[in-house]
Formats: sequence, structure tokens, C-alpha cells
Amino acid sequence: MTNQVAINPGRAHGAQPVLILGGGLMGLAIAHQLARRGQAVNVLSRRRSEAAGFVAAGMLAPHAEGLSGELLALGQASLARIPGWVAQIEADSGLKCGLRPCGIVVPFASAAERDVYPTAAWGEALDRQGLEQELHGIGPGWQAGLLFRQDGQIDNRRQLMRALERACVELGVGFQEGVEVLELLQENAQLTGVRVRDAAAEMHSLEARAAVLCCGAWSAQLMPQLPIFPVKGQMLSLQGPRDALQRVIFGPGTYLVPREDGLLVVGATSERDAVFTEGLTPFGQRQLQAGIEALLPEASQWPPMERWWGFRPCTPDEGPLLGGSPLAGLALAAGHHRNGVLLAAITAELLGAYLDPGGVNAEQPSLLELFRWDRF
Repeated sequence: MTNQVAINPGRAHGAQPVLILGGGLMGLAIAHQLARRGQAVNVLSRRRSEAAGFVAAGMLAPHAEGLSGELLALGQASLARIPGWVAQIEADSGLKCGLRPCGIVVPFASAAERDVYPTAAWGEALDRQGLEQELHGIGPGWQAGLLFRQDGQIDNRRQLMRALERACVELGVGFQEGVEVLELLQENAQLTGVRVRDAAAEMHSLEARAAVLCCGAWSAQLMPQLPIFPVKGQMLSLQGPRDALQRVIFGPGTYLVPREDGLLVVGATSERDAVFTEGLTPFGQRQLQAGIEALLPEASQWPPMERWWGFRPCTPDEGPLLGGSPLAGLALAAGHHRNGVLLAAITAELLGAYLDPGGVNAEQPSLLELFRWDRF
């Protein structure tokens, strides 16, 4: 095992803080967990608005996504923890996170396609009549479906991220916004600190005996050994009637996520060749519009609200990199691809235990072992 030794940087009083490199969902979730354990924590963030946590649709969908193997097991473990995790955040912040256990329907063109779906055993089989009962107005091209009642969503863009930030602040987490980490400083393969450029464009170094790399799609820029690459996604939202859609629709290439106030989040393109090219494209927006028309034709007439894009941090097997890294003292929480919101709860728990091993349970080291950075 490569540098898979738990790090204990000390308790909050008089201790050098753990540096969280990245202020997105993973960074905030881990900072919150460490602060709850009494650790001193400092979050370094270049531009939090670019984080995938502000971009994603917030689906909690290990079954609807058709995950398999170890990634399905990790997703199921995280899904089971999400209610308790959300309750912690809401108690610490005084804000709601927007958790909605609404269930997700995956539609299919035929019953034969439905029955060979990787997670069909965890869902309820629907025929065309059943589809229409669950999804009023679903397009005519869908003849079968799977209902996963256990899956759901969380309003990450408008509620979860804000609540996590507030919870971290209330627990004493430090924040440095507008700070770009340029280099990991080391001596004899041991982390000693980071070199940064601050919001005033001044360079300086910060000492650190422990840090977590969670810079999303940009993580490999700091550690090129990591097999993480960006996959661009474009999204949009529409304003529909409040009760027009009760379930998430997870269609092929497009999904529709209804918030409680009628906002419909529509995603997402998957552009592996875009690298870090910013901006919307006519092709991507037409793709989303075609998906809306196929899944829920009436929604194509709803007024548009927002259009945006982001970059998923992807790995060769689409699973995250968790735990140890090539550099002693540096932990990893990166590469979650399209399941970052789903996996935030289990990632925070695993990294919290890894960085402060008091109370580690038997499951945690084995999960970290499965998602080592050098497993490929």
C-alpha cells in the first residue's frame, strides 16, 4: 500500500491546521467532518464558483445510474449515510440542505432493455401504464421503466453548498478565497507545505504537515501522476409548475431533476474532448433540448432560467481516488466524476477517519484500499 498510513495532525488548540486544497463540495464536506472531530482546518480555494458542487444536478442515484461492482457498493454505502450527514450539516448551520427522497425513474424503449439494466434487481419494473402513472406527460417513445424509490436528490447549487459553508464557519474552519495552489512542497517524499498565489497575485508558501487534495478536475495539475482528466458538461434549468413532476427522470443522455419549487434542472452533455474549454455551445444546448422533448415534451415549452457548464473530474474507471497519495502527508479525495454529490457523505467519513484515526471502523480501510490512486 502506497503511503496509506493515517495522518494525525493534531487537535485544534495550537495545532497546525490541515490544509484542504479546493473549496468545492468535497473540500467543504471533509473540512466539516474534520472540524467536527476537533481538528484545525484551513480551506484554500481559487474560485469556488467553478467547483463541480455548484454545477451538478444533485442526484443521489447509485441505482438509477446503473453503477456496478465496487462503485455501486460505495454509492450504496454513501446513500445510506446521507440522511444522517445532512442532519449534521443542518444542525451545525441552521440551514436546510434541500434533501428530497423523491425516487428516480429510468425509462426504456422496451421491456427487454429494462430487464438487462445493471441495477434492475434493485428497482420496480414499470410497463407503459406504470410509466404514465409515475411520470405524467412522459414522451411516447418509452414503453418500460424502472422505479428506484431509494434514490433521490439534493439541491446542491442553492442549498447544500451554502449550508456546508455556514456549518464550516460555525465550527471555526478558516477560508482563504482567491488562493491558487501552484506547487506541493516536499522533502524526502514528505509534504512540507504548498506554494500559492493569493488574490493580490503575490506568491508565498504555507507550511503543512497534512493536506487533502480535492481540486476536482484540476487535481492532476498539482500531481501529474494522478489519472484524472476533465469531462465537460453543459446544463440548463427551466421553470415549470410546482407539482408538474414528482420523480427524477434519468433518461439516456439527459436527465430531468425537479426541485420542490418547480425548477427543473436539465443535464448533461458529456464532452471528453473539450478539456477545459469554457462556455456553452449550440450543439450542447440542442442536445439538451432534444432530450427534454423526448422525455417530457410539455417541458420544452417551459421558460428557461439558467444555462451553465462545468468540468467533471474523471478517472479511467470513473471511480474516485481516496486516501493515500504518492506523497506522505497528502491525502486524496478526487476523481468522483458524475457521482460527487452522491459520494460526498462517504468521502467525508473516510477522509475524516484517515486524517484522524480515532474510532476507525473495519469498513473504512477496506473501502480506501479499493479506491487507491494507483489501482490502475
